[in-house]
Amino acid sequence: MERRSFLRGAVVGGSATAFGGTLWRGSAAADPAQPGAGPYGPLEPADARGIRLPEGFTSRVVARSGQRVAGTSYTWHPAPDGGACFADGDGWIYVSNSEVTPSGGAGSIRFTAAGEVAGAYRILSGTRQNCAGGATPWGTWLSCEEVDRGYVYETDPRGAHAAVRRDAMGRFTHEAAAADPDRQVVYLTEDVSDGCFYRFRPRTWGSLSAGTLEVLRMGPGTSGPVTWAPVPDPSGATAATRHQVAGAKRFDGGEGCHYGAAEGVCWFTTKGDGRVWRYDAAAETLQLAYDDSLVPGTAPLTGVDNVTGSRTGDLYVAEDGGTMEICLITPDEVVAPFLRVEGQGGSEITGPAFTPDGTRLYFSSQRGTTGSSSGGITYEVTGPFRT
Repeated sequence: MERRSFLRGAVVGGSATAFGGTLWRGSAAADPAQPGAGPYGPLEPADARGIRLPEGFTSRVVARSGQRVAGTSYTWHPAPDGGACFADGDGWIYVSNSEVTPSGGAGSIRFTAAGEVAGAYRILSGTRQNCAGGATPWGTWLSCEEVDRGYVYETDPRGAHAAVRRDAMGRFTHEAAAADPDRQVVYLTEDVSDGCFYRFRPRTWGSLSAGTLEVLRMGPGTSGPVTWAPVPDPSGATAATRHQVAGAKRFDGGEGCHYGAAEGVCWFTTKGDGRVWRYDAAAETLQLAYDDSLVPGTAPLTGVDNVTGSRTGDLYVAEDGGTMEICLITPDEVVAPFLRVEGQGGSEITGPAFTPDGTRLYFSSQRGTTGSSSGGITYEVTGPFRT
């Protein structure tokens, strides 16, 4: 019997237990999250854009691949992927990667305090397969190349400064990045079936030009203490970075990554096995927060990919495929759909990111209704988010 079917059957047979917030509190005996009623209630019928949302929430389209962003001269890039929001005076900026080769790169949309588009422009060009990335505390966007021996590029969301390639952060199949200002490190995921989980320790916090790339080591299993070891050759010239350190923990397709400052935890996803992981940075322990094979019946969250967090501690996990949903995992370890995109089964959901005040959520359908990278659609959702 296939492992995932066996585990799902075991849960149905009674091995699942009730949940009481133990993952967020860091209990070593915590169980992975399970389906339940979400804080916003059930999804309503699809709106005119094919988006199903809870009552009180609305959506709008802010950009389409191959078309000019309304009121600007910038043509929105193909295959929009990872994204983040940055404060900009009274308004904000949404940054989005472009997961295509050879052009790749990233673009930005600037919004006024009222949510109106005030500008759009390119911030990174000439790179390859820019998938996810992450924001830094000093207001830059790290755009990651998801190719063999790919780079991380540090970009300016406002477009005032040229992007800089950050070689010291290693050359591998980069996916996402999450800055931890408390320990002054940046966590990095690797999207291959036997990938690793890394952290970059800058020589000087606030500068990514030099530092030490480290890889997580851990014994067998899905929870327990971890250690970190330097990667001897971050360039990957002598051997792939994931093969350089004995005992490096393997992860099946590292995807999204998010650091929750309030709880001191870095969350990351692995699409190959449908898991969400919880790394307690203070305790240096790893736990399994969600596994779709440990859900009885049909799992509400599959194809785990990009991830972000709200100000109240909810995790929002986007699906690559699945039922084209963004699901949330609450601090009480309840998994529930927050939205579903109808009629776009050949796409995936990417780039979820909240505005600085937590009242608007942006995301993209990477290939839209066409199933092609030229058909990407970027949306905004507003409503009574918990703030």
